[in-house]
Amino acid sequence: MKKPYLLALLILSSLFLACSSDKSQPAPDGAAPKQAASVVPLSPDEEIAVVETSHGAFRIRFFEDVAPKHVGNFKKLVREGFYDGLAFHRAIPNGIIQGGDPTTRGDDRSRWGTGEPGQPTVPAEFSTRPFVRGTVGAARRGNDINSATSQFFICLDDRPEWNGNYTVFGEVFRGLSTVQIISNVPTEEGPAQKILEKVVIYRIHLVPASDAAK
Repeated sequence: MKKPYLLALLILSSLFLACSSDKSQPAPDGAAPKQAASVVPLSPDEEIAVVETSHGAFRIRFFEDVAPKHVGNFKKLVREGFYDGLAFHRAIPNGIIQGGDPTTRGDDRSRWGTGEPGQPTVPAEFSTRPFVRGTVGAARRGNDINSATSQFFICLDDRPEWNGNYTVFGEVFRGLSTVQIISNVPTEEGPAQKILEKVVIYRIHLVPASDAAK
């Protein structure tokens, strides 16, 4: 049986109990979620990804300085249209969302998160960049640090216990409120945290940072 691409959240699930009692609630007191803070300002010619979903859009900047192989793999898949029509299949309220699995093109929920055989893998590129709100990281199979493929996750809170243990390759710098909305969609009971009605990724495309506001 295939192991799903999961973070070490089964062991760490107790850390999320405070925010998991009601999976449909927005940010506390209806407050707009705070955007992630970029380490350096975007340069106009920097390439960013626009992610359009059934729940809204958000934008990702990349950290090619610390994870060039993961960034290159993600951009290659984007240019091929690989992500178009896939879904976010896993969520923890106000914690993370995970997506990019080719099995989510179908409706067999038992396969979501397991990946397809033969997908090219990307070796780990650990760095000192921390897992903070907005961080985009590479999902992998269990403890196999070199098993990342197409799946990625986005943090909605700080996760210092993941620092240096998972690859950071980007951050959501605009539209983090959309990520928060996705994190709060209804999920099934149990440790897999699979979304009951998948959040479709209509399209991911690359644009210059100068077009980010368009």
